[in-house]
Amino acid sequence: MDITGASAIVTGGASGIGAAIARALAATGATVVVADLQDDKGAALAEEIGGAFVHVDVTDTEQIKEAVAVAAELGPLRALANSAGIGWAQRTIGRDGSFDSAHDLGAFTKVVAINLIGTFDCIRLAATQMSTNEPDDDGQRGAIVNMASVAAFDGQIGQASYSASKGGVVGLTLPVARDLAASGIRVNTVAPGLIDTPIYDGFPNPEEFKANLGQNVLFPKRLGRPEELASMAVECITNSYMNGETIRVDGGIRMPPK
Repeated sequence: MDITGASAIVTGGASGIGAAIARALAATGATVVVADLQDDKGAALAEEIGGAFVHVDVTDTEQIKEAVAVAAELGPLRALANSAGIGWAQRTIGRDGSFDSAHDLGAFTKVVAINLIGTFDCIRLAATQMSTNEPDDDGQRGAIVNMASVAAFDGQIGQASYSASKGGVVGLTLPVARDLAASGIRVNTVAPGLIDTPIYDGFPNPEEFKANLGQNVLFPKRLGRPEELASMAVECITNSYMNGETIRVDGGIRMPPK
């Protein structure tokens, strides 16, 4: 699917994997709406790639609608990349046998609200706009790619909320692809492994920490680069025969229990 001259939305697009996807989509000729909470970074990236920035919390339906409206003004909206997400690590029960030490239910709810419900809200609203596009020669009106995680398949101890949310994204991929096929809209999901993003910057000796993590990867023994995820995301959007699939991009890693 050719997205030259079309518009695209990337949620979580101001940094990390999302920023790499935004740059890669812009390089294909799309005008990208960077949708993120990070106003300064998002605006700077949008200026860099000739796109637009919209402040978006993916738990706020009205803000998502605004991003879709801005995108539609820039060109036919033909691509959505759902990259916004958060993580949380906590064991299911505490060590003292008290209810209060069990997993924070509010934190579990928040992770699912952002990673899963926010992803679906973006899909349903962007797909609604895509459905009004003129179809191409293959009958396509748009394509959507979601970011899940290998934690959807081999989540570690403490990752109950994160794995549940990303497993939900994997689970909705095929049924939504089947649903949207009638409108000529494809849906795929990418499941990253250990990726070198700013999330590790807060650790002591981050480079040493990342190098040690990389030893757990089958090959190559390093963290993945955001650009390697972006390449697959763009392929899912532009390859007209990719549909209803979840693809691991993880260097062959299978996560241990902890």
